[in-house]
Amino acid sequence: MPIDPALHDALNEAAEKGFSADLIERWSHAVDADMTAALEALDLKSMPVRKRIRTAVLTRLAILKPHKQIARKAALFLSSPVHVPLAVRLVARTADTMWRTAGDTATDFNWYTKRTILAAVYTATEIAWFGDDTPDENATAQFLDARIENVLQYEKLKARFRPQPTRTS
Repeated sequence: MPIDPALHDALNEAAEKGFSADLIERWSHAVDADMTAALEALDLKSMPVRKRIRTAVLTRLAILKPHKQIARKAALFLSSPVHVPLAVRLVARTADTMWRTAGDTATDFNWYTKRTILAAVYTATEIAWFGDDTPDENATAQFLDARIENVLQYEKLKARFRPQPTRTS
């Protein structure tokens, strides 16, 4: 689903003259809505969770692809200390949208950890994507796969050290 032409024009102008927090927030919400629509058209439930999240991240980047230079400039705007609170809110909302669309129903402490970890993975992947000039952006997909594998390795290690319930006969 293409971004609204008026919003697209405003983004192009802002990329040249300067962004506003409001414009970037509207754009982020529009991209999240487009991502959700694209993901809901897929059979995510048949995929393992790892693939659902991978698909969500790559779908969002695919939506941003026609606006990659604008996204790079918007990220630079959001990296300014005065705009970091907005950046955190936006990436948190995106991570939450990805998890909800992937079918996550956690309401306990896992809700927070899943979103925090995904926000970090998404942010790192987006930064890698900005510099990816490979055909079909394969380097970005490989980077994302490695980050997901890192998270899974950490979870396996954590599980090894988790106290095991004692069995009573």
